Amino acid sequence: MKAPSKQPLLPPQNTALRLGATGFVIGPLVDSLHNQCLLKYDVAPINLSSPLPLADPLLASSWVVPPLLAFAYIVLGYILPRIIEFVPIPKEDSLDEDDVIHTNEGRSNNTNELRNKAFLAVSSTAAIIKLSEVLQTHDSIQIGADVLAMDAEIKLQLMAMADACQWAMLDRTPVALIAATVTAFGGPLSELPFVSAGFWNYIPTAADYTPLGMIQPGAAIEGLLISALGDNYRDLTLSTITGPCYFAVTLDAIALGRYFYSLEERK
Repeated sequence: MKAPSKQPLLPPQNTALRLGATGFVIGPLVDSLHNQCLLKYDVAPINLSSPLPLADPLLASSWVVPPLLAFAYIVLGYILPRIIEFVPIPKEDSLDEDDVIHTNEGRSNNTNELRNKAFLAVSSTAAIIKLSEVLQTHDSIQIGADVLAMDAEIKLQLMAMADACQWAMLDRTPVALIAATVTAFGGPLSELPFVSAGFWNYIPTAADYTPLGMIQPGAAIEGLLISALGDNYRDLTLSTITGPCYFAVTLDAIALGRYFYSLEERK
């Protein structure tokens, strides 16, 4: 039997379009589950009020977000895992080696399985992001008769546990784990140019992280940071709880990428 070819570094057109469309439409809806307690959009805001009194908005986002998430889903769901495959580690992520079954019936069953995993991945990501909203708006949780006080560290640990459960139940591949971990650290940093430019800002109760605050005056990189982010780059604040959210979003983007790519294999 002919050995299957490796997946290309860049996604096929239909896979890219499907990932981009999902990021454009579904991404802001899921992201909005915690936006109102984390940040405020200052450029092209979208606020869709709930018909229920005293309820959170149905959608709190910005028109800037859909195209950004469309691009992010293409990169996180397909390109980043392919880049990581060049790293010399045990890999179980390639559709061409592990996930694609080379019979018509096998392909159909495999595509159905990948579709179900993608649905569960998106659903679990929505649950994790909603968890971040609950943790962000509560300083304690009652467990039976006991009340557990939660500081930022405990909240981060709870979010990390939720991420670990999502990966263990739905993925378990080294490539996805590395991609999600890299994005958990790099994703929040990618927001710095938008925060600096005034597209959005984190509200005081959520802004607990100044990633560039440790840069010393006169550092070699200071000129570049000032050019990119302005003189007050040290004061730019993010929220630590968004890191685990980026982890979860990466896992669901990868699950969607596998499913959409399997549709290419059926042709």
